Amino acid sequence: MKHTLLSRHTLLALLAGLLLITSPTQAQHLPKLSVSENGHYLQTSDGQPFFYQGDTAWELFHRLTREEADLYLRDRAEKGYNVIQAVALAELEGIDTENAYGHLPLINRNPAQPATKDGEQNDYWDNVDYIISRANSLGMYVGLLPTWGRWWRDENPIFNEQNAEAYGRWIAERYSRYNIIWILGGDRNPDSEELKNIIDAMARGILSVDKEHLITFHPTGWQTSSLWFHNHEWLDFNGRQSGHTQRYNSNQQIASDFNRSPSKPIIELEPLYEDHPLEFKPDEDGHSNAWDVRRGLYWSVFYGSAGVTYGHHSVWQMYDIKKGREPINRPMMAWHEAIHQPAADQVQYLKQLMLSRPYFSRIPTEEFIIASDVESAMPGAGRYRFVATIDSEGSYAMVYAPISRPFAVRGQMLKAEKIVAWWFSPRTAQTIKIGTLRNQPSLTFTPPSNGEAEDWVLVLDDAAKHYPAPSKRYKH
Repeated sequence: MKHTLLSRHTLLALLAGLLLITSPTQAQHLPKLSVSENGHYLQTSDGQPFFYQGDTAWELFHRLTREEADLYLRDRAEKGYNVIQAVALAELEGIDTENAYGHLPLINRNPAQPATKDGEQNDYWDNVDYIISRANSLGMYVGLLPTWGRWWRDENPIFNEQNAEAYGRWIAERYSRYNIIWILGGDRNPDSEELKNIIDAMARGILSVDKEHLITFHPTGWQTSSLWFHNHEWLDFNGRQSGHTQRYNSNQQIASDFNRSPSKPIIELEPLYEDHPLEFKPDEDGHSNAWDVRRGLYWSVFYGSAGVTYGHHSVWQMYDIKKGREPINRPMMAWHEAIHQPAADQVQYLKQLMLSRPYFSRIPTEEFIIASDVESAMPGAGRYRFVATIDSEGSYAMVYAPISRPFAVRGQMLKAEKIVAWWFSPRTAQTIKIGTLRNQPSLTFTPPSNGEAEDWVLVLDDAAKHYPAPSKRYKH
């Protein structure tokens, strides 16, 4: 069986290569993205909800061939991803180690001098062009990081305020014609005025050319961009990194950002990766699994995130032992195997769920869950925290239950005489209709299975609204 699976992957890669040879890639025109009227979510140019389902492919431009990139991008498009996050000046010696075609991105490590040559497939940036265009052709935006944070934050940085603005202007001139989202930062925090000025300068350079595409900032774990840039005009939405931990506490930051003024969306740009060493301590805590990942994603969205980003520990670094690459923090498998891990597929069910109900009126609502006498049991803490979100019009509510434990909710917060109740599985998108209930001040439910790591979402609807099953799209 293992031999058959590997042969299938090889065949897919060969077929992808043939397609690349015979079919030039054209960027698909995707709708312009903007912030919703209430300031909390993203939408397309025709006013439809845009639920951000991203994937962290940080080393995509730096490490993969075009054939490999095509295999990866096709897989992500099939799984419903709509944003691929990748870094132009990559973390893993991206300015000093050549890409798959022997090219470096800069001349003499100078951001003001990108290494370009006339013609196609002649330089590093031609490969970036191709991959972004390919992602667009498959219906996905690229969350484009101009640089990883080490190049402006760590020892011997290559950026200063002057060349950051010049580089921002250059990269915007090259990529503003594509379907992108700008992501500044790159896993570092601007904890001085000098560093904040560098980020502001890069944003200023981009905006001198491109005022059409959204811009955000990607900080380190347990942090949110609102700490430094919430009131900066260039920041369209806040970016957040929850870090590679099972602990729940940092998700409270999302609710805080949701309630900031002026209102801006908040999006989880880097959550706990699948198969990542927990707390970076594999010998003490082991590696994460799909349940760990799902909890973080649902917590983020139910606390107000306008979308989520999935990540796999092997995929972000595009790890492949056959290519002699140094493994970072013990990856468990090659990237082309890791793209098939369970949570990579399951994240699309969260998007389906959120788009099955009126979208823009959804708000985080902790008080919907009735606390028990032992509050650490309900709504719980740590890995076992229950969370709720509710329609501000009172037409529906959802509760994420990470484990099977009875819980009660405040029915009076729903403006309905009768309620249609459902269970939705984050593991399979299975829906179970509980039935139609008379609304009461307190309603108690118990998830339908007792298995370990079997999480569920309770969905409660105003019966008069006739909403579809939680796995079906609502007509907005």
